[in-house]
Amino acid sequence: MRVNLMQNSDAKVEDEMTVYGYARVSSKTQCFDGQVDALRAAGCQKIVSEKMTGKDINGRKALQALLAKVREGDVIVVVKLDRFARSTKDLLTMVEDLKDRGVGFKSLGEPWCDTTSAHGKLMLTILGGMAEFERELIRQRCAAGIERAKEHGVKFGRRPVLNPHQRAEARRLLAEGHTQRSIARLLGVDQATISRMASSAEEAQHV
Repeated sequence: MRVNLMQNSDAKVEDEMTVYGYARVSSKTQCFDGQVDALRAAGCQKIVSEKMTGKDINGRKALQALLAKVREGDVIVVVKLDRFARSTKDLLTMVEDLKDRGVGFKSLGEPWCDTTSAHGKLMLTILGGMAEFERELIRQRCAAGIERAKEHGVKFGRRPVLNPHQRAEARRLLAEGHTQRSIARLLGVDQATISRMASSAEEAQHV
């Protein structure tokens, strides 16, 4: 992985605020010069770049360092959203964290994604609402699917450790006075399995 930190000598760095650019390419054979030029043209005072796949955010060391470094009033700029986030959920989570810390975020390729403007904040709020709506629909579809499956006799949860024949054999051995440990060893299961079965049998007898 190659990580570079380049500073734009033409930009005046203010103590109160720093505009950071973040550039990333996925392959060592790719070049991020085009991204760097666009970020400099957009007024970024400092540019952080790295060559790393976007699949795992924890592997993007330079981005992680940048996210930890920025302070209230700073702004992070990217050329395209796919250089910064790997999914809508990923984007919303990181942007929301930056917003809570007073850090701005904008994408040059997606002008609607700009938390430094009222319009951009509105669009991200709408996007967040749509993402939550989609998650709720997924939950509802899953719940409905489970109910339909139950109606057709599908059973959910852990499969029984013992089959009916083994359960009958375990009950017979218990009735004959064998210890739970010896029965568990004989059937190749944990003693807790035999103990639960014995407890269930006792409860059934007292009903």
